[in-house]
Amino acid sequence: TMIETPRAALRADELAESAEFFSFGTNDLTQMTFGFSRDDVEGKLMATYIDQGLLPANPFKTIDPTGVGELVRIAVERGRKTRPNLKVGICGEHGGDPASIDLFVKAGLDYVSCSSFRVPIARLAVAQSLIRDGELAVAD
Repeated sequence: TMIETPRAALRADELAESAEFFSFGTNDLTQMTFGFSRDDVEGKLMATYIDQGLLPANPFKTIDPTGVGELVRIAVERGRKTRPNLKVGICGEHGGDPASIDLFVKAGLDYVSCSSFRVPIARLAVAQSLIRDGELAVAD
């Protein structure tokens, strides 16, 4: 089941009753959460938001931890409360961003999906996040 709207994230417990997996469409979820289209703001408007300190980074490149990231955490928690073995992941360009991947690992996601040229970055970012969190041992 795709989770692409804030409402779907908030109703994840109900969706998990009939879902075997959740896949977050983070680009759409970001657009719906902020209420603006990526195409409409990617140019000058996004730069102004960042320059004025309204946003710390472009939320279409690095997941917004206090908005979209919180919705992801809520959905994972609620979905797994209903279905503990629920598989959860994301699809979209955020799957190749190290800062976003760190948030997804901490939220308990099972996988990230990204464009093929970002796969090496994604694999390294997942490993680094697991090592930082002590979930992956490094041999001496």
